[in-house]
Amino acid sequence: MNITGSTKIVGLIGWPVSHSVSPAMHNAAFDALDLDWRYIPLPVDAQRSGDVRRAVLGLRALGMKGANVTVPHKAAVMPHLDRLSAAARAMGAVNLISVQADGTLHGDNADAPGFIADLRDHGVEPSNIHALVLGAGGSARAVVYGLATAGAASITIVNRTLSRAEALVEHLQSHCQACRLEARLFPDDLPGVANRADLVVNCTSLGMTPHVEGLPWDPELAFRSDQVVYDLVYNPPRTRLLRKAEEDGAQAIGGLGMLIWQGAIAFERWTGQAAPVSIMRSAALDAFER
Repeated sequence: MNITGSTKIVGLIGWPVSHSVSPAMHNAAFDALDLDWRYIPLPVDAQRSGDVRRAVLGLRALGMKGANVTVPHKAAVMPHLDRLSAAARAMGAVNLISVQADGTLHGDNADAPGFIADLRDHGVEPSNIHALVLGAGGSARAVVYGLATAGAASITIVNRTLSRAEALVEHLQSHCQACRLEARLFPDDLPGVANRADLVVNCTSLGMTPHVEGLPWDPELAFRSDQVVYDLVYNPPRTRLLRKAEEDGAQAIGGLGMLIWQGAIAFERWTGQAAPVSIMRSAALDAFER
């Protein structure tokens, strides 16, 4: 790793960021294409007032090319950017900042297209499908927006707090007018909506390490063999939800691919070159296993 005065720098704004596989993934891609770029972690303490603003403006001041943004700062960075994409405004979150040639800070969100790209990479075409989304947080907002803009016929959001699901529907319906959105209560309404879904997406943290026995589903409710079950949780790679989906004969997809594809989108946005996705995937898997 040879860093010089001409090395172009990008990174990851978040708290914490020490666990992220993104540096390994991006740096492997830079090396593969022989690009003089480096990706570094940028820990920004969520408890220190004003640090998010200083960090965002610091990208321009330090001559950096951009940054990814992860929790808990995806919404907090937005007021400090010069321009926002329509997707970022709709999702109320930014996870991709690009520093333009004139110093303008542009905010976008690659979560939705990253999710759709991974679905298609697994042979799942989202147009005209009926989807069931578990959870109503920021990840659910990205998934619903991505599915709706990719042509899904209907999306049902199921959440333990019905008002949160209803708020998500109200916020996104104007951005997704061709897709029917509805809110339902978990777990009460799950049996009535589960069977009609072609795609089930877990957008909650249930099942994530270290609480691997968490299950955002009714264990007595079977998946159909022609359903697709996608879990945004990627640690562990095979969650309890995915194991159940496999046992029932459904197609089960873990969430690491979404991380890789949104990283590939960021890579292409910053460098202007096609991302070596297979190399990024191998580097992410290697870092994840370590």
